[in-house]
Amino acid sequence: MRILIAEDDQVFADGLLRSLRGSGAVVSHVASGSEAESVLMTCSEFDLLILDLGLPKMHGLEVLRRLRGRGDGLPVLILTAADSVEERVKGLDFGADDYMAKPFSLQELEARVRALTRRGMGGASSTIRHGPLVYDQSGRVATIDGRMVELSARELGLLEVLLQRAGRLVSKDQLVERLCEWGEELSNNAIEVYIHRLRKKIEHGPIRIATVRGLGYCLEKIRD
Repeated sequence: MRILIAEDDQVFADGLLRSLRGSGAVVSHVASGSEAESVLMTCSEFDLLILDLGLPKMHGLEVLRRLRGRGDGLPVLILTAADSVEERVKGLDFGADDYMAKPFSLQELEARVRALTRRGMGGASSTIRHGPLVYDQSGRVATIDGRMVELSARELGLLEVLLQRAGRLVSKDQLVERLCEWGEELSNNAIEVYIHRLRKKIEHGPIRIATVRGLGYCLEKIRD
């Protein structure tokens, strides 16, 4: 799960970053509306935008208006200190998917984030199955034939991307895009290392990560 947070209060943003990264999400942060607009124009790989309304340089509603004006259906959760009915209605009318007034429970935020990202996938279950491999996106737990597979946060992120595109080719560039926070660098060599580690942990049964040389990887089931 890849999330962009647009929030100008650094202390508040740090709390959100710790909470969401602790739940396994790849989270990027910008502190102004103009930065949010720039990132959203450049990158289309986010699963959710958490948007504060009172942003400097460009109001949050303007960021939202431009996002929807481009036909972008990215789920948006609005955060604001203003808890008036008028503010809530305005945000929802501009195309927001959910709304939370500060202060709020981080536990509730995480639950709403999970619900919105599931809705963004068409209301799909949080569980992905591929043969004997089962991955619970909410609990961030992978099992094979009911036995838990111990994976690092980066390996879990990699597995999630491959499972969401099971049977289809995923390029190294796509993996980098999905696994990196905004401004973070991850080399193709690093991707190869993570793929190697993941292979050793999940290729025990009829599942393999096939390498298409020069193009990328594909998670597939081995036929008898």
